[in-house]
Amino acid sequence: MNELERFLASWEREAESTVKLLKALPATQYDFRPDANGRSLGELAWHLAEGDAYMSFGVERGDFTMGAAKPPNIERPRTIEGLAPGYELVHRDAVARIRKLTPADLDRTVPFFIGQRTIRDILWEYIISHGVHHRGQLSLMCRLAGGVTPGMYGPNREEMAAMRATAGRA
Repeated sequence: MNELERFLASWEREAESTVKLLKALPATQYDFRPDANGRSLGELAWHLAEGDAYMSFGVERGDFTMGAAKPPNIERPRTIEGLAPGYELVHRDAVARIRKLTPADLDRTVPFFIGQRTIRDILWEYIISHGVHHRGQLSLMCRLAGGVTPGMYGPNREEMAAMRATAGRA
């Protein structure tokens, strides 16, 4: 497996966790905003799709100019129920763009918002790490809004309690 294949496999695992979280968001809390100046639950959730879309679109075009063309399907859904299917569509489009790359493309440098970046750095830092960062924020917002955040890298507290209860009966 080459590095590009490793990236795509990692990205798919992270996307599965994102979808799991989006499906767990409290249905009536789209506008929940613990910080008056911050993003709402729905806005932050959709930012995960925006990251996949804009980063992959910029890599494909070799252009990260602010105000440049927008990727397809980027309009934010206005309900919790629309977030997961919308993310899945945007993510599939983004994966299709990145699948066009070759392993040699990872070393190519492109103009980025904050200087020049290799495609490798954009993929690992601005798609994977950026997504994990915001998914962590969204997980906390989910709890604060009264939801149950699913386990992603291991069981959440409810899943752990169920595992302990089952083990105690064995």
